[in-house]
Amino acid sequence: MQRKTLRTDARALVESCAGWNSRLAARRITQFLDRELADSGLSVAQLGLMAQIASAGDDTLGALARSTGLEQSTLSRNLRTLEGQGLIEIAVVESDLRRRAVWLTEAGARRLEAAVPLWRKAHARLAKLLSPDLPRRLANQAEALIDS
Repeated sequence: MQRKTLRTDARALVESCAGWNSRLAARRITQFLDRELADSGLSVAQLGLMAQIASAGDDTLGALARSTGLEQSTLSRNLRTLEGQGLIEIAVVESDLRRRAVWLTEAGARRLEAAVPLWRKAHARLAKLLSPDLPRRLANQAEALIDS
């Protein structure tokens, strides 16, 4: 039997911690996809955010924050970059001045549309390395943690 030490406890933590391992997996997948999408001029995070905006039924920042799982401050920081590139617009909702809405500009829609074929190709390569449904299954299962 192996003696318990800080090193063995730390090794067990690294090998079994859901938080650490999910972040490691996310970083590895993100790095892979960012390399694959480099020609689009968008990171996978930017592409995903733009796709969320394009597909959303509710265009408010609050709804976008909920659907992306991002804090409002993190979301705003990420959106400022896209807004600075002219890919999205953010405006106050006229009926409620406390709310802001976000949408793709024409340039943003064209950039997203041009990136989709690269994204498909990247995911086809990724599917050869990882189970194609693994990321969505993990995200779906993690929904149970929202109100826990």
